[in-house]
Amino acid sequence: MSATERAGPPDLTDDQRRAALMKAAEARQIRAEIKEQLKRGDLLLNDLLLRSDNEPVVGRLKVLSMLEAMPRTGKVRARHIMRDLDISERRRLKGLGRQQRAGLLAHFTNEKQSRDYD
Repeated sequence: MSATERAGPPDLTDDQRRAALMKAAEARQIRAEIKEQLKRGDLLLNDLLLRSDNEPVVGRLKVLSMLEAMPRTGKVRARHIMRDLDISERRRLKGLGRQQRAGLLAHFTNEKQSRDYD
């Protein structure tokens, strides 16, 4: 690596840095709200997956984090679901394949239907 090519973040002015920090904070807030909506049952998984296709901030939500926010799904269960569906723990919603999305939807649809009979 030459002296002109250095690793690390780009040089930003104070205004650019402040704007980037505000944008990052806003993105974290949106993702936190989504997880809270999932936890309360106000947001359906299918709707979230559709939003992840159109909203970059939503698409960057990690699948593991999303699963942990689902009702009746904790850290261990979320990892079991991901393992069963062959989803990497580092995968983000935007990066899910068709079969992985279908598997998640089927898992939670079947779970809800079985709970309805309890």
